[in-house]
Amino acid sequence: MTNAIELKDATVVRGGRTILHGIDLKLKVGEHACILGPNGSGKSTIVKLVSGELYPLYREPAAITLFGQERWSLFELRSRLGIVSDSLQDSQTSEESVLDTIVSGFFGSLGIPMRTEVPLEMVAKASEAAQTLGIRSLLDRRASSLSSGQMRRVLVARALVHDPEMLLLDEPFNSLDIGARHYFGECVRHLAAKGHAIVLVTHELAEIPPEIDRIILVKDGAIFADGKKEEILNSELISKLFDIPLTVSHEKGIYRAIAAC
Repeated sequence: MTNAIELKDATVVRGGRTILHGIDLKLKVGEHACILGPNGSGKSTIVKLVSGELYPLYREPAAITLFGQERWSLFELRSRLGIVSDSLQDSQTSEESVLDTIVSGFFGSLGIPMRTEVPLEMVAKASEAAQTLGIRSLLDRRASSLSSGQMRRVLVARALVHDPEMLLLDEPFNSLDIGARHYFGECVRHLAAKGHAIVLVTHELAEIPPEIDRIILVKDGAIFADGKKEEILNSELISKLFDIPLTVSHEKGIYRAIAAC
């Protein structure tokens, strides 16, 4: 199976400090996986490497390849890999309509470029993506009027307009209330069932949907463990990951960790 994302001895240094230490990681096309670790462990740095926001130290062969290529056009990448992150949500122009926000995914821009006439095919595709995420009724609203949970679904719809092979979701449940977390979790499960490979980045076990069967633990800028969910999500490993005694349990495919007595 082809690798969608491959990191080879990827090292990232910022401000004279090494924040990723020679990461080796392969994520295959069609694979559901979770990158799990505490805050500051390096999870979002991996996402920024993939999105091009950060670059690893130069090496040969290349430290990062996407879909087997060392170099790629942003347009081609968007059509294969959709990325949703907090930094993307923070960068959105709040006064544009929800429809324009979703359509902007075709252009890879913040809003619709000036003097651009949007083809009807793009509008139809944006409406279809909104329908998939249950937000079609919001298309005429201003993005500034949405809750965090609604906006998160808008950004996933924005990523979906290209019908990408893989969705990379970086801490997508952050700032969502209980109801929004539940609804967004159901949306992620629906997308996985429709054939979109899901790579979830999180620090919370309970956010991992049952469809994900591979867990990659990240700690102190390195891969701490990597394997099948039932092998990795246990009290011993998760306690070491978070440096606190934890008891891991699961019910109906959902795992949880609570502080051990």
